[in-house]
Amino acid sequence: MLVEEKDQNSRQGIQSIEVGVPLLRVLADHGAPMMLRDLALAAGMPAAKAHRYLVSFMRTGLVTQDPLSGRYDLGHFALDLGLASLARLDAVRVATPVLDSLGEEIGETVALAVWGNMGPTIVRWVESRRPVTVNLRTGAVMPLLHSAIGLCYVAFFDSPQLQQRVAEELLINAGSEDARAPVTRAQLDALIATAREHGMSRVVGSLIPGINAFSAPVFNHDGKMALAITGLGPAGLMPPHWNGPMPKAIRAAACRISRQLGWRGGK
Repeated sequence: MLVEEKDQNSRQGIQSIEVGVPLLRVLADHGAPMMLRDLALAAGMPAAKAHRYLVSFMRTGLVTQDPLSGRYDLGHFALDLGLASLARLDAVRVATPVLDSLGEEIGETVALAVWGNMGPTIVRWVESRRPVTVNLRTGAVMPLLHSAIGLCYVAFFDSPQLQQRVAEELLINAGSEDARAPVTRAQLDALIATAREHGMSRVVGSLIPGINAFSAPVFNHDGKMALAITGLGPAGLMPPHWNGPMPKAIRAAACRISRQLGWRGGK
C-alpha cells in the first residue's frame, strides 16, 4: 500500500490542466468552431467554468474565438503542436529525405500529406527553386475532390470519416457552379478507377489554374495508406501524361518510402 501511495505521489500532476483538456479534445474531435454552450455540454462542465478555461487557453494560443460569431476553435499554438506531433511520426521521418531527393530530381515543388482531423493535411513542403505562385503551405488541409492529394486519399485510404467528407463535398459541388470537381458519385468513381489503374492521382489545373499535380500513396507494413507524396508545377513543365518522367519519379519515391515502412505489396 505504501509503495502504491509513493508511486502515485511521484506522478502527481496539475489537476486544473487535466480538467481543462477535455475542452481541447472536444474541439479537435468536432472539426468545426463551437458555441460556448455546446462546447461546455460536450466536455461535461458548466459553461461558466468552461469559459474560464477557454480564456486561459486563448492567452496561450491553444484556442481562438471568432469576434463576430463568438465561436471557439483551436488556435495557432494547437496547430503548431499538432504539426510537430505529425512531423515526429516514423513515416514522416522516413519520407523526408526521399521527399527532398524527389524535389531535386524533378526540380518542382513537392509535398507530404497525412490524414488529420480535418482531412488530408500537408506536413512537409519543399518549394522549387523557380518562383511559382502556389498559396499552399505546411498545415494546409486539402479538398478531397479537386486536389491531387485529396483524390489520392479518396482512391487509396480506407476511413469512415473520409467517406462522410466525400459525401459532404459531393453535396456542396452539386449546388455549385464550380466545374473543377465531380458532382456525382459516378464521376468520382471514374476518377478513382483511373487513379487506381495508374497507382496515383492527378489534377490538371483544377485546384490552381495552370498548375498540374500528381500524388502517389505511401503504404505501411499493414498495407494501409500512411502518406501521400506529391509533386506539382506549371502545366508547361509538368505535362499531364501518366507515364511522363515526373509522375514516374513520384511513384518510385512513394514505393521507396513504402518499402522502408515494411510494405511488401505492389505490382
